[in-house]
Amino acid sequence: MIRAVLTALTLSLATLASAETKIPTSQAEISLGFAPLVKQAAPAVVNIYAKRVVAVRESPFNGDPFFQNLFRDFGTTRPEVQNSLGSGVILSADGIIVSNYHVVGMATDIRVVLNDRREFTAQVLLSDQANDLAILQMDAAEDMPYLPLRDSDNVEVGELTLAIGNPFGVGQTVSSGIVSGLARSGAAAGTGQGYFIQTDAPINPGNSGGALVDVNGDLIGINTRILTRSGGSNGIGFAIPANLVAQFVKQAKAGNEQFEKPWAGASGQPVDADIANSIGLDRPIGVLISDLHPASPFKAAGISAGDVILAVDGLPVTDGAEMVFRMSVAGLGTTAKISGIIDGEPRTVTVALEAAPESPARDTIETTRRSAIPGMVLSNVNPAIIAAYNLPLHINGVIVENPGDIGARAGLRRGDILRSIDGTEITDPASVEAALRQAERRLAIEVQRGSQRVVMRFRL
Repeated sequence: MIRAVLTALTLSLATLASAETKIPTSQAEISLGFAPLVKQAAPAVVNIYAKRVVAVRESPFNGDPFFQNLFRDFGTTRPEVQNSLGSGVILSADGIIVSNYHVVGMATDIRVVLNDRREFTAQVLLSDQANDLAILQMDAAEDMPYLPLRDSDNVEVGELTLAIGNPFGVGQTVSSGIVSGLARSGAAAGTGQGYFIQTDAPINPGNSGGALVDVNGDLIGINTRILTRSGGSNGIGFAIPANLVAQFVKQAKAGNEQFEKPWAGASGQPVDADIANSIGLDRPIGVLISDLHPASPFKAAGISAGDVILAVDGLPVTDGAEMVFRMSVAGLGTTAKISGIIDGEPRTVTVALEAAPESPARDTIETTRRSAIPGMVLSNVNPAIIAAYNLPLHINGVIVENPGDIGARAGLRRGDILRSIDGTEITDPASVEAALRQAERRLAIEVQRGSQRVVMRFRL
């Protein structure tokens, strides 16, 4: 039965791989190279110039290898304008653009320059730092050139690709290569998040947000980062798959200001060779579920700790990042077919794809001026908080959503869980305010930060 499941997954992949692509069929076509493709695709790739105002702290210890870390919060702050340069891709005739968050995130002024040198201002509709994507709307844009999105699940290793962008600010540049890998998780790109298409088409600083297109001129991914030791392209670049971009566009058009992804409410680990042998798999594949939240939609569908997830909607998964990606591509408000070894047998169950619930309701307060640490924004922990801050599934208590100026100087951080104040257990945000008002000359706060507990002591 288990072998039958793996065979079905293989047949599913074979069906995807049968998607038709064009290749040169004559000497005349070969002699043209990529010129017709570039003429078709390049007008839809734009240069993006963004400005943001940031607070810069002026300190006499800046640049000192020792004291700058000890006195990082010393000195006054002043506003400073930062400029960023990147690329973007037009996705519709009315001027919808996709780019990277690190290009336009927190920008106060965005200017878009087309290949024909026309310039437009643009506004961010939706952005997400974790996925490094942003959707923009050009102002007063009509009849814009655009690139169609391809189903990125059909992309195969070995396909020819073009990377189009503005590397190093020299102007629009085209480089060619192939798809050199699929299902690359964030670890391959130096981050703990994400799921990428890998290409050896040269990608350099400034290419971020640019297009990775196939030989038909369809967009298969958005160039986002490179794996490098020198700062330049070493032939390993990463692009965010077009299917995830499509979900971002859908939510942006629906008016969402933040990207919402389905919540699994589960944690697990990739199946290794030992685990595969113990459960009868002929090769390591899938995700072993180790824990579930009581409100998890996986648990509601009948999945338990110890079960192995092999595929989402017929597509195999090898780690948690890929599983969440597949769910995100399916989109909120839908369902997904989760296949695996469930209760010891090959089974497929239907899981509702929903955002992490705000249950119990989020109770958020800001500490008052009468408290020992005013200006802190605190909330009770619920599934939505757990998902937003990537917290352990069974954690509870009160989270610091914003430490405020005084709290930050005292060493508190966004995401800290408050456990006790002066020996008094913290149960809800109101108990924090009460404990901080009673503090006199000394204050001891017990904080959980990740897997560590820290006691912070202060003199008031």
